[in-house]
Amino acid sequence: MKKIAITTAALLFAAPVLAQSAAEKSGAGSPAPQTEDFVNKAATSDMFEIQSSQLALERADDATKSFAQQMITDHQKTTSQLKQLVMSGKVKARLPTAMSSSQQKMLTKLKGLQGADFTKQYHSEQVSAHKEAVDLFKRYGSNGKNADLKTWAASTEPALEHHLQMAEDLNK
Repeated sequence: MKKIAITTAALLFAAPVLAQSAAEKSGAGSPAPQTEDFVNKAATSDMFEIQSSQLALERADDATKSFAQQMITDHQKTTSQLKQLVMSGKVKARLPTAMSSSQQKMLTKLKGLQGADFTKQYHSEQVSAHKEAVDLFKRYGSNGKNADLKTWAASTEPALEHHLQMAEDLNK
């Protein structure tokens, strides 16, 4: 009897967690970040993508190098677009000058790897980074406060979704 009561209680507490929708789990239902936070996260994400992909051009197999070159090209473009929005005064935010400490740690780890170990880690980090970026851009593109930045985020998100799909395909 005691076991049934404990199991029932555990299930009652777990039910709300288990009942989360896919949108809640992905953050799509979450509120948009503040403009300053969005700019910071988008810019540092680009920095990580570019620098980690530059390493991949030196250390990875041909398929990964092709992906890495695409990441460098595309993320340099979004960096330029974001800088333009900020420099024009349309977006009131500061552009960061360095990656977050967690991104720097990931880059440092990549720098210490070679061959298959590097490629496996790079692929994994690309999937993770692009999942976060898609979520960030989706939330700001849907609910952001700055109209110009919101439009840019919404128009950039499909390319990031494509990057995520490409990164996931590399792992196959």
